[in-house]
Amino acid sequence: MTTVSNDNTVPEKLALDNPAYYINRELSNLAFNARVLAQALDEEHPLLERLKFLLIFSSNLDEFFEIRVAGLMQSIQIGRETTGPDGIHPNIVLREVSKICHETVTKQYEVLNNILMPALEHEGIRFLRRNKWTKAQSKWVKDYVNREILPIASPIGIDPAHPFPRLVNKSLNFIVKLEGTDAFGRNLNYAILPAPRSLPRLIELPPELGEPGKNFIFLSSMIHAHADRLFPGMKVQGCYQFRITRNADLDVDTEGIDDLARALRGELHSRRFGTAVRLEVADNCPEPLTDFLLKEVGLTETELYRVNGPVNLKRLFRVPAIVKRPDLEYPPMTPKIPKGLTRKDNIFDAIERKDFLLHHPFESFAPVTQLLKQAAKDPEVVAIKQTLYRAGTNSAIVEALIDAARNNKEVTVVVELRARFDEEENLELASRLQEAGAVVVYGVVGYKTHAKMILIVKKEKSSGKLKRYIHLGTGNYHAGNARAYTDYSLLTADPVMGEDVHRVFQQLTGMGQTERMYKLLHAPFTLKRQLIRLIEGEIKAQNDGSKGHIILKCNGLTEPKLIQALYKASQSGVRIDLIVRGMCGLRPGIPGVSETIRVISVLGRFLEHTRVYYFKHGPNKLYCASADLMERNLNRRVETCFPVDQPSLAQRVYEELMLYVNDTKQTWLLQEDGNYQHLSEEGAQGVQSELLTRLSS
Repeated sequence: MTTVSNDNTVPEKLALDNPAYYINRELSNLAFNARVLAQALDEEHPLLERLKFLLIFSSNLDEFFEIRVAGLMQSIQIGRETTGPDGIHPNIVLREVSKICHETVTKQYEVLNNILMPALEHEGIRFLRRNKWTKAQSKWVKDYVNREILPIASPIGIDPAHPFPRLVNKSLNFIVKLEGTDAFGRNLNYAILPAPRSLPRLIELPPELGEPGKNFIFLSSMIHAHADRLFPGMKVQGCYQFRITRNADLDVDTEGIDDLARALRGELHSRRFGTAVRLEVADNCPEPLTDFLLKEVGLTETELYRVNGPVNLKRLFRVPAIVKRPDLEYPPMTPKIPKGLTRKDNIFDAIERKDFLLHHPFESFAPVTQLLKQAAKDPEVVAIKQTLYRAGTNSAIVEALIDAARNNKEVTVVVELRARFDEEENLELASRLQEAGAVVVYGVVGYKTHAKMILIVKKEKSSGKLKRYIHLGTGNYHAGNARAYTDYSLLTADPVMGEDVHRVFQQLTGMGQTERMYKLLHAPFTLKRQLIRLIEGEIKAQNDGSKGHIILKCNGLTEPKLIQALYKASQSGVRIDLIVRGMCGLRPGIPGVSETIRVISVLGRFLEHTRVYYFKHGPNKLYCASADLMERNLNRRVETCFPVDQPSLAQRVYEELMLYVNDTKQTWLLQEDGNYQHLSEEGAQGVQSELLTRLSS
């Protein structure tokens, strides 16, 4: 391996595109998910929060199979195997993915069964196995089955007239081994029983039937216990739960589409029945039955996952809300609302006086919603423009936009219909906005609109001139996410920034060439190029005798050209701190390539979501962005990156960044070999706790 010479120069022939210098993105993704699962073992988290981490792991893995594994399998099937910067062939990646996933899924159920379930039982939260039911509990279950399950269950016998059914993606099903002859004289061996989708997967027993606390029974246990009643006269030799995970990546051919919304509606139904990519079965399911299932869904033993417990753990997300045990959850927090931005204040006046930068969830998201509510009612406001990527159900943001449209404001909303797994919800909110009189557009075909922008145009009563007020953010306009994700929001009346935002909206809703931006960096046009130039600026400063320093905080770093620019900066001696929550394709610590680069991942109570970019010698030292440093964000999405150019705000964000850089409690340190080392210094506070103390009330 090439090394740096004593005079600190680097050989010209050093190939920074060497595959050995890159970490495979799929394997990096799985490494992040392993860090999430590790939180379930961390006794410093409250017990129900540890359960949530285990369930988040399960949810993340579902999406990984639905999108990433499905994509790998499809590329191999159609013969379009392309390698990434790491140079690993998709077949090899898929084998390694299978090995890692089998190991982590086994660990997941060990943590659930051997650690979390006993700890929950100790706290009076029980999940009762059917071999432990009392007579009274068994009678109650039988009555529940009679009342709720039998009237709607639809078992499907497998014979030439009833082939293997199309089963919905990730739905709970049972394969039943039968013996005997039915009413038509058929000798059926197998039947499939889809669990009724209208029923909860977790049922609470009446308090009088169990020990003090909360007692639950899984729907799957009830069906197992009474499977024979669904096949009268037949002998049930076995009943085993299973679940099929399918390719859920929507494939909308944008060529020739005249109505994206209509095309997307057509694709949403097909998502439920995509190609199978994973089969999960109960670990006691006999091999002949698993072989039958694998054959019917077109999978091999490699895609089979035997699990010791419920096949869909996400159903347990309901538990904390049902048990109501605040002592087993994080203590409540009250996000701070800065002076001037409360409901009683005129937010327009406050923003006109100075910029506000909010750090969610430590500081409240309410001022953003309040800004729109005031704009909807203010007679001087003439127009509102906004992008919506994710908004959530019953969104106060959407309601404010509807009110504004009904109050005869010019309301234009760029709704991204292709926000993954929120497509149906976004179609619905687009319809509601249109019905209220808002102009709804779907951005640019081929480029997801991921930028987070609000532009409010107000005619000032005193001067009669139009003035722009804007919000730019690193996260979505989703109230729930704002309580769980870390993000920044900038509220400003800066006229230059306002003009830039106006031009981005013009690009999204109209036609025309790219116009020059004076403050904003935006993808897919200038953002990647300008980031590389800012990196080169640090290289120049370092070579001129100043100490260069770069801090990049994001959710993912995989863009090869950007990684190569960072390698060049490291070769020049620039100090580089990377705070990358999830996927990271850059390999730190390579002699002569990345020796000055340190990569950390921070996990804790809140999902780290801020995108912040610091360049010590940049014309603007500090930027916040909607964009991660990945190919899709920089090349195939509409993104914004805005400078924090007010010195006091920039200094504050820099100090907060350094809290992350210096954290020794919630940090995982990426090693050269791609593994992560957990830093957990005893007695240290942790960066998120420190920010809670500093910012929230």
